[in-house]
Amino acid sequence: MQERDQHYDIIVPVRTYVFTFLALLLLTALTTAVAYIDLGPFNTVVALTIAVIKMMLVILFFMHVKYHQGLTRIAIICAFFWLGIMMTLTLSDELTRGPSWEMNPSPWSALLPHIPHIVRFLF
Repeated sequence: MQERDQHYDIIVPVRTYVFTFLALLLLTALTTAVAYIDLGPFNTVVALTIAVIKMMLVILFFMHVKYHQGLTRIAIICAFFWLGIMMTLTLSDELTRGPSWEMNPSPWSALLPHIPHIVRFLF
């Protein structure tokens, strides 16, 4: 007797996709509405919170992660862990820059007096 692969066809009702799509449209409209409201430094926090909710809806329902187990969930968890590492490294660079870091750097013409030294260094 041959062993069959355990492959389960999960039939998701169309209603689930319609509600998910409508929720995504509603959250997109909410993101746009919040963009016109001045919340100070919380504008980014609110926009990212809405974006994370939309991302979770897409991952859970459109990518069928809600209905699968095992390796699929491990891959998603590893992806979020890697995203956390990248965000930590980026923010550690950004947050450790002192006040001497220029937000408006000098134009390229400021390098003109230094060109002879640069050429000597390169050649």
